[in-house]
Amino acid sequence: MMPDIVLSPLHASQRQVVAGLAPRTVLRCGRRWGKSMALEIIAEICALKGERVGVFAPDYTRLLPMFQSIASTLKPAIISASKTEMLITLLGGGLIEFWTLVDPNAGRSRWYHRVLIDEASLVPDLESIFNLSIAPTLLDRNGHAYIAGTPLGADDTSFFYKACMIKEPSSKWPVPWTEFHLPTSANPLLNAQAVAALKSQYPPLVYAQEYEALFVSWSGESLFKLPSLLVDGHGVAYPDICDGVFAVIDTAVKDGQENDGTGVIFVAVSKHFGAPCVILDWDIQQITSDLQIGWLPSIFQRLEVLARQCRARYGVLGTFIEDKQSGSMLLQHGERSGWPTCAIDGALTAAGKSGRASMASGPVHQGRVKLSAFAYDKVSDYKGITRNHLVSQVTSFAIGDKLAYKRADDLADCFTYSVLICFEGESPLLF
Repeated sequence: MMPDIVLSPLHASQRQVVAGLAPRTVLRCGRRWGKSMALEIIAEICALKGERVGVFAPDYTRLLPMFQSIASTLKPAIISASKTEMLITLLGGGLIEFWTLVDPNAGRSRWYHRVLIDEASLVPDLESIFNLSIAPTLLDRNGHAYIAGTPLGADDTSFFYKACMIKEPSSKWPVPWTEFHLPTSANPLLNAQAVAALKSQYPPLVYAQEYEALFVSWSGESLFKLPSLLVDGHGVAYPDICDGVFAVIDTAVKDGQENDGTGVIFVAVSKHFGAPCVILDWDIQQITSDLQIGWLPSIFQRLEVLARQCRARYGVLGTFIEDKQSGSMLLQHGERSGWPTCAIDGALTAAGKSGRASMASGPVHQGRVKLSAFAYDKVSDYKGITRNHLVSQVTSFAIGDKLAYKRADDLADCFTYSVLICFEGESPLLF
């Protein structure tokens, strides 16, 4: 006998989606509408009926919370739950298997009644993975596929974009996708005034994409506008007093690659004095990973100087580094040396470059992030080019830029991380 299971309640908009699910369904959602929760509940309902369900997400960081949430909800009905195998088996024969789409062969050799794909817009080669690996898992039981995501540019080569746009069957798309367009405002549980206020807190295209769930073109459109980072066309003075200073390092991960560099940005943060976030200084160099450990002490020396200059009440708050590849090595060395090195919040890392930039655009648009006069006026030589590489990289960053891989973006990534460490993540320095 199946034990009683209490599923999380669906809000009204989610109930409409569940009632209208078609064999091929795509959810085009604004942020905080509740797409991941909706997919979780669909998976739970189907598995409790004895169905086999495959859940797919771009990476393990996004997949693990879904596994943990579903395992917690279905605990009374679970026969086994393996985080190693990412598999939950239930009384009654149902199961839920979780796959990361980092693996292009995800799902091969399995069969499912349903497959659910979260954050579908973030997987650049999803069409190939779906057609070659995922869709065949549905043939045995004429299964259904549900995909969900937030738009990421108007890219007509994107599988998510095409699923939303193509409404009629064809030889290539014999089963068209039924689309639900679900802006953030469709979540009745959110404060309506707070949602309406978002329109003034973000650049228009960011608001349209992230919260209205519209496909917008970013062609030639820079996300970060220089005037927002300045005051009357000039950088600001160093703070007379601040709460603390920190640094963000973006490490080179593939030595010898044409566009790989190691960037660092130094930041002052303050809740009560002047601009909340001021970029004090920056640097970018080509340093192979084996030499980065020898370079790290100079970062802390510079932070100590800046802490004195800006009279940082809490001194040096740390140096933040991605916990992957050569960054992991620096974090380990810093810990052994007793230096305040900190791993960047995994949720920010998992958001990807475009996702981080979208989140960072809000505080920048609101004028809460400023360049110091020193950082704005600074020029340096990098790969034979002398200019302000921080300004160049930050103001040329565009979401969905297909040529981004040809451009250096180490300082742009440091910049977005710096803003998000101040204002976003699980433990922002400013809140």
